[in-house]
Amino acid sequence: MAFFDDLETRSSDQRSTENAALLKGILNLAVNLDGYKAAFGSVDFSIFKSLEDLPSLPVLRKSELSQKQVKGNLLGGFSAKKPSNFAHIFQSPGPIYEPGGISHDWWRIGRFLHALNIGKGDIVQNCFSYHLTPAGMIFESGARAVGAAVVPAGVGQTELQVRAASDIGSNVYSGTPDYLKIILDKADEMGEKLSFNRAAVGGGALFPSLRQEYADRGIVCRQNYATADLGNVAYESEALDGMIVDEGVIVEIVTPGTGNPVPIGEVGEVVVTSLNSDYPLIRFATGDLSAFMEGESPCGRTNIRIKGWMGRADQTTKIKGLFVRPEQVADLVSSHKDIQRARVIATREGEMDAMTVKIETDHQDPSAFDTAITSTLKLKGNVELVSPGSLPRDGVVIEDLREYD
Repeated sequence: MAFFDDLETRSSDQRSTENAALLKGILNLAVNLDGYKAAFGSVDFSIFKSLEDLPSLPVLRKSELSQKQVKGNLLGGFSAKKPSNFAHIFQSPGPIYEPGGISHDWWRIGRFLHALNIGKGDIVQNCFSYHLTPAGMIFESGARAVGAAVVPAGVGQTELQVRAASDIGSNVYSGTPDYLKIILDKADEMGEKLSFNRAAVGGGALFPSLRQEYADRGIVCRQNYATADLGNVAYESEALDGMIVDEGVIVEIVTPGTGNPVPIGEVGEVVVTSLNSDYPLIRFATGDLSAFMEGESPCGRTNIRIKGWMGRADQTTKIKGLFVRPEQVADLVSSHKDIQRARVIATREGEMDAMTVKIETDHQDPSAFDTAITSTLKLKGNVELVSPGSLPRDGVVIEDLREYD
């Protein structure tokens, strides 16, 4: 299979030189944006000569974007365009707002889909959400970039999903890793045989057992790593040997809480610089943990690889495709007079994410807290009431007990 473009096979020196030139233009643009003026203070961008100078710039955290996003300045002064000049404006949990474009492969997902041999003649059942959040449009844009047709299915209404996939003949699934299993199980229940043979997944961890279950059904399943702010960051190829960094970003792995790069192979926080002049994010800290891998992918793509998602640098945890943040747990505690402390625990039930909320309280009825949990955490979960003082005082409010190996 041919590569998506010549960028994928550049030499390391060529990539570094060309990316440095692109980044210098991005920095010249950013220096005039109010958000970067405040975030970077008196930093002299003219010192930038090569990618080796990138760690001299401050790290930009998502919390800074959120704090600066106010009415009249919706994108916080980090965008080169007004919100009205973008094709889309999205609202992710937080809330935090992200722009979207409709120019060719604006989020660069096409590169990932091409690596899965998706293109003309394929029909992608896109089960990422189209409601306010950008994931649905991100993957639809990638499908258009490779010439595939799209069923804009979104999430939920599983029986209708099965009927659509059967009637239309969808042969590619895109969505979170575990929702495909829900569709397949429902199809078995309905006596329908679906035509899915490839799955492009993201938004959550792809566990080896689940990948194998899909393989046993004749479905090749690969994952990418993307965010609403940055688009595609890294993706799996046919080599299934780590995740190859996308050609439209520069990735660093740093000591969590700092901007200091760690050696190759050491786990640290993923910091990404986007080479998107519409929405330039410079040294954007994702909060995710990963590590660089030595050498190049056996598939022939030459960009550096990361080991994939290895947890969170903070306690923010993705459950059922949505982030749950420590501040949301704090909001839960303050939202209900009978909650003294709370601890969110992420586990697996079969091949599905599960969430348990342990609540310190004198109350006896777990259902009394359902509304508060759903409104603050944006997810439903099991409720376990514990006596006051029984939760560990270890500073942990979100505990991830899922195994990723």
